[in-house]
Amino acid sequence: MTVTAYNLCGFIFVAGIVWGIKMMSSPKTAEKGILLGFICMLGAIVTTLLHNEIITVFHLWPPVVIAVAVGYILAVKVSMIQMPQLVALLNGIGGGSSALVSLVVMLDSFPTMSLFNQSAAALGYIVGCITFSGSLVAAAKLDRKLKQEPVVLKKHTALSLLFLVCALSAAVLLVTGPESFARHLFFVAGGTALGFGILFTLRIGGADMPVTISLLNSLSGIAAAIAGLALRNFLLVAVGGIVGASGLILTQLMCRAMNKNILLIVTGKTRLLTAGAGENAFQVRETAGDDLAGIIRKAQKVVIVPGYGMAVAQAQEKVKDLSGLLLKAGKEVKFAVHPVAGRMPGHMNVLLAEVDIDYERLFEMEEINPELSKTDLVIVVGANDVINPAANTAEGTPIYGMPVLEVEKAGHIIICNKDTKPGYSGVDNPLYSRKNTTLFLGDAAETVVRLTALLK
Repeated sequence: MTVTAYNLCGFIFVAGIVWGIKMMSSPKTAEKGILLGFICMLGAIVTTLLHNEIITVFHLWPPVVIAVAVGYILAVKVSMIQMPQLVALLNGIGGGSSALVSLVVMLDSFPTMSLFNQSAAALGYIVGCITFSGSLVAAAKLDRKLKQEPVVLKKHTALSLLFLVCALSAAVLLVTGPESFARHLFFVAGGTALGFGILFTLRIGGADMPVTISLLNSLSGIAAAIAGLALRNFLLVAVGGIVGASGLILTQLMCRAMNKNILLIVTGKTRLLTAGAGENAFQVRETAGDDLAGIIRKAQKVVIVPGYGMAVAQAQEKVKDLSGLLLKAGKEVKFAVHPVAGRMPGHMNVLLAEVDIDYERLFEMEEINPELSKTDLVIVVGANDVINPAANTAEGTPIYGMPVLEVEKAGHIIICNKDTKPGYSGVDNPLYSRKNTTLFLGDAAETVVRLTALLK
């Protein structure tokens, strides 16, 4: 395949991927957008193999078959609640792949490469290693293999800076130093970059994981784009640039939604603080069933707030049943989705779409907040930090200043949470002690079933 034909095909595939991303912005066309993106990426891979005349190399295909099988198994076996850690893992695999590509390029032809290509290969190697190790730590935290609280070692900042400086210095020496030291510097650069990625992610708490995932996603794309520069591969540069740019935009949006500074997050300046005494700070009250049934029947405008607890309990099907009964009773039902309600951007939207809840009933925080003061009843299912009014008053806590769903303005609030302990932020929720709040404590699926039973 000629260079001109390859570039033309590359342009078509990149245009298709961009169009697929645009289609994924709407729930009605998201599935077709994903399919289009898949077809374009498959076409890009096959075209690249043809261009480099390696499509018939036998040793290439067994790893491809194994990778496809593993990817398929993961896609089928992983539940929606495990999707955040899977995304973090895939980010790491992407970063690791870019690091390996850069490493192979350097080992194969580093002395004969131009200064620009050498610099790109070294930088892609470092960014890929950071993304790989950082994403593995993020996945472990999300999967509770590591504790969610920030892990801060002695002299953590100094140690992180030392690893980063060593990695960058090794990369510079790779490009400018004698060739005899190159192979040793490969391992120094890679090892210190991996160490920095681990230290970087360890100090970030669970409450900031949505931002961390977005940032690592961006880094995986940036690593791919830089590796593409080293290879002089137009497709890899373009696709990596798309992923990197979209990840940075998403990171900015998530920071804005949490009212946080990205520098404070990545430097571990947001701490897991406890503002109160946990569940002992509240007098747990449950309104009698008959009274609560009356409150629900009188309510005309109902807003349901899903949270991470709903995801953990896999209660979305039960929530759909509850909303169905409310709709049959002639009530107006809406869902309020906070941008960071799950452990990754869009998590709640996907969970609700999974059980075919009408997407037109899902409203973002900016849309629903003005309506909450006119809402008769809010039903919270497994949400805490995103409805915590302490975000407006508890200075010095991780959620202070974070925009939240203003459910306290509703006529009545029913909270189906496991307990009254603080959420990921560690900040007690004064909403639990409000007179217009009813607590249904326990597993989200069970409490929603109890609530649904009151309407039958």
